[in-house]
Amino acid sequence: MRPNHLPPAVVGLSESQTLASAIARQAGIPVLPLEERAFDGGEFKLRPLESVRARQLFVVQSLAATAEAPAPARLVRLLFLLQGLRDGGAHSRMVVLPYFAFARKDRRTQLRDPVTARYVAELLEAAGADGLIALDVHNPAAFDNAFRIPTVHMTALPMLAEHFLGRLDAHTPITVVSPDVGGIKRAQIFRELLTARCGREIGLAFVEKRRARGIVSGGALAGELAAHTAVVLDDLCATGGTLIRAASACREGGAAAVHVAVTHTPLDAGLAALIAAEPINSITVTDSVGFTLPASHAPGATERLVTLPVAPLFAEALRRMLAGEPVAPLLERWPG
Repeated sequence: MRPNHLPPAVVGLSESQTLASAIARQAGIPVLPLEERAFDGGEFKLRPLESVRARQLFVVQSLAATAEAPAPARLVRLLFLLQGLRDGGAHSRMVVLPYFAFARKDRRTQLRDPVTARYVAELLEAAGADGLIALDVHNPAAFDNAFRIPTVHMTALPMLAEHFLGRLDAHTPITVVSPDVGGIKRAQIFRELLTARCGREIGLAFVEKRRARGIVSGGALAGELAAHTAVVLDDLCATGGTLIRAASACREGGAAAVHVAVTHTPLDAGLAALIAAEPINSITVTDSVGFTLPASHAPGATERLVTLPVAPLFAEALRRMLAGEPVAPLLERWPG
């Protein structure tokens, strides 16, 4: 049984320390100090500076790549930390993944294809994760099926809906647009959230997209957008090409304005491409990857880019878990 005098704690690796500290502060629980030492040849050491025995721990690590810390390196560091916490006798180790890298390859589309999302799940489980919280994974159904430990799939959609609610013209028709067929379900949920909040009907459209041997084509628009405000929604912006293609299709379809909303922007080059794209009026993203694009990297960034923090969302999820309250209401309404 876990002793009552040992409080739960948040553990954040250096790549995600700012986000981990914000989550801990807003959830009202302490941060576990961690020694991180680098050695020649890329080796490293991770050591908790306080006892972890019988403690409930939330381990925060975004797997978005940077030049200093590629995604595989971040994953390996997370795996080593989990194993060390288990060896130290931690009562539980709940992984908090604001951005779940490797999740896009979640099924076989060709012979001998890997299923990388499942491989990452198996590695985390083997290293000692006994629960996981992730934000807007590419395919929620595949995410659920990949893990054998309890998982919680959070979404930024209610937060994005609240953001747009006060910024869209009440007299202009609004249409939510998926940039490809695969994102229609996500766009439908977002449309329902907006409809419930603004009390008027919101349209739904999608843009055709084809991918063959790494080459993306298509761009036909399905849906009515003439004189509408379009909100193009996606879970991920890598290079920005898919979203820019969708925004251009919306303009060609007669959209009066085009706004882009995306949860994850793991590559700053992709975000810069969105900001520079003429068809797009504004871009709203979250800070799930742990960094934001400096305004100096793209002209007009400060005027067209809005970054929403995810720390309050994760903090509320942790608070509810510790209090024995359901997390599901966060999937429907943003309490912030």
